[in-house]
Amino acid sequence: MKNTLFALFAALALVGCSEEKQAIDNSAETTKEALEQQQEAVNEAAGAAKDQAEYNADIEKARVEAQREASEAQLKADKAKVDAQADYEKSKVDATNP
Repeated sequence: MKNTLFALFAALALVGCSEEKQAIDNSAETTKEALEQQQEAVNEAAGAAKDQAEYNADIEKARVEAQREASEAQLKADKAKVDAQADYEKSKVDATNP
């Protein structure tokens, strides 16, 4: 009888231990899943930030290029103005010295 009771208590202890281990495993798995979801969110946020940075860089490059083109156009216009002024001055000299 003692052996039977001992075996019964041992079986109950093992079942209790097994349930406790299962609960620990379940808790660990749930925690890992939550961490994986957080990692996915971090990766998505980093990807979005990278895309935004690339977009902003493209906009800045376009702005700089537009500014360069505008400056270049202004310089060409200024050169043309200088040439026109020189031609005008030459024609005045030609007109006064026949």
